[in-house]
Amino acid sequence: MIKLLDTRGGNTKLRKTDKGAAEYRLAGLSLSPDDILCPWRHKAGCAAPCLDTAGRGVFPNVQAARQRKAALWHDDRRAFLAALAKELENFQGLCARQGVQGAVRLNVLSDIPWEKHGIPQAFPGLFFYDYTKNASRLGKTPGNYQLIFSYSGAPAFRASVRRAQASAAPIAAVFRGPFPSVFLGRRVIDGDASDLQNVLAGPVIVGLKAKGRARTSESAFIVDASRLIAAA
Repeated sequence: MIKLLDTRGGNTKLRKTDKGAAEYRLAGLSLSPDDILCPWRHKAGCAAPCLDTAGRGVFPNVQAARQRKAALWHDDRRAFLAALAKELENFQGLCARQGVQGAVRLNVLSDIPWEKHGIPQAFPGLFFYDYTKNASRLGKTPGNYQLIFSYSGAPAFRASVRRAQASAAPIAAVFRGPFPSVFLGRRVIDGDASDLQNVLAGPVIVGLKAKGRARTSESAFIVDASRLIAAA
């Protein structure tokens, strides 16, 4: 059976969070994104600058492993969920033995509503967190599953952004150039230190630096900080 979870910090995003959270142990699930696993990616304009090729994603073996996991999700959902539950059970036991809090990011590269599959509900001792572009999920997840909304300036995505602004959830925005102090009427914090801090930060803008293909992308998913300054 394919191993689904990364519990050793092999993913760049998880390593970043792990450095600032000594009392936590991190686990993550990286699935190769597609229109089913990440259904908002075209509407938000983030398909092209997706971070699936950032960090270790440049290596063919890493891409192949992500694709195998995604294929299992599509081909045998029951087997996938059973395997995931078993790995989460083992991870929860490991965290208990080590005296740390287990934190799990199941959508490292996808946007699956895991609450609809009962995963966070089945493991109340673990803390789950994710980024999402589905604003309808905000405020509707179990208490141990917190979300950060992912911003895009795409015209077709404006209704989703307005819905997120009306919530208390943090909103992540990817900036090219220095972070502004305020964006969308919210204070901007540096989000490149720890996602665990970000998801618990409340109604702020989580500023993220453009990485990988996003550095040169003209997608509305990227906020050009220089244009914000010029328009001020």
